[in-house]
Amino acid sequence: MSKHAIWYLSFVLAVIFVDYIVSLVVERLNLKHVKTELPEEFVGFYDAEKYKKSQLYLRENTGFELIAETISVIITVAFILAGGFGFMDYFARQFGFGEIITGIVFAFSLKFLADFINLPFSVYHTFVIEEKFGFNKTTVRTFVADILKGWALGFAIGGPVLACVIWIFMKLGPMAWFYCWVSLTVIQLMLTFAAPVLIMPIFNKFKPLAEGELETAIRDYSEKLKFKMKGIYTMDGSRRSSKSNAFFTGFGRFRRIVLFDTLIEKHTTNELVSVLAHEMGHYKKQHIVWNMAVSVISTGLMLYILSFFIGHGSLFEAFRMKTVSIYGGLVLFGFLYSPINTILGIAMNHVSRKHEYEADEFAVSTYGKPDSMINALKKLSVDNLSNLTPHPFKVFLDYSHPPVLERISKIREMANIRS
Repeated sequence: MSKHAIWYLSFVLAVIFVDYIVSLVVERLNLKHVKTELPEEFVGFYDAEKYKKSQLYLRENTGFELIAETISVIITVAFILAGGFGFMDYFARQFGFGEIITGIVFAFSLKFLADFINLPFSVYHTFVIEEKFGFNKTTVRTFVADILKGWALGFAIGGPVLACVIWIFMKLGPMAWFYCWVSLTVIQLMLTFAAPVLIMPIFNKFKPLAEGELETAIRDYSEKLKFKMKGIYTMDGSRRSSKSNAFFTGFGRFRRIVLFDTLIEKHTTNELVSVLAHEMGHYKKQHIVWNMAVSVISTGLMLYILSFFIGHGSLFEAFRMKTVSIYGGLVLFGFLYSPINTILGIAMNHVSRKHEYEADEFAVSTYGKPDSMINALKKLSVDNLSNLTPHPFKVFLDYSHPPVLERISKIREMANIRS
């Protein structure tokens, strides 16, 4: 193996192990940071037994995730050192297809292998842990159907997109990364508009919210803010889990408000409108546009850096792949880009937490019911058995939302300032 190949291999293995060690450390810190005494803010919402249950849920999930991550690291390292990528490339080439089809076979073979390895962990998490703590509503039939639908979508969307990327890098020379960037940006925007209408209904049922107090309150608030939307819908979240949520999807007149049926069951009208006011705040504060812009820019950065490595023979040698290929370069580059992706993720989480505070402020200032917002956050935390006291390092690395106690404290400050 050449010196450059050894460098590539050493770098990739170092990244994998450093990421694993950091994960072990942060999860251990997070578990040790758990407070056995119920925070005063949640007295009356959490009883002692349920608060203890939330801590058990955290410990069991954390332990399970660490075991899964340990096994994943062992399998990944063994696969790399044993020449697994070279074998998969050899397998894909045996069919005698051209570069594009061979690339698709290679990529989907790797995906099938990864999904097959992850399947037992997914089954255990869904049907053992989530079942044990009263969250799971997924039947075996729904679980299997979701996997098959995911694969069908992968072929229908991922296959053509991958073919497009390979073709661009094959045909358009040094500026291929730029043309690929433009193409992926267009596809991303198209999928953003298509998802609410074509993709999401494949997995869940959406029904217009029935007329009544809640529907009237939401429409009145939306009209007050001149917030245009396609409609208000409920989603059968209870089909898979008892956990609850709400979200917006689409852009412009195609925006839709979506409420989990589990959310409607557990919250008052004022609490639900407060949650939606928060989501509207993300739109009004241009957070959605900002996220899209950052996503587009980061994709361009990734493709630009990729253009310097996609044909490096030493990179393929490090992974024991005998033939240099565009599709192989796309996959292998992911290992090199991982540290940059991690740094970008941490930065994005920091901005996201700031955006959450801004959306809370918008909800408080426009709807004017801070207590309803606070109660909604408390109920969501209790119903989902959320960790009320995560370690600051865990928040820094992984949290896209501020810890609930910090959000509540900020909302109270905002309400006092307004009054």
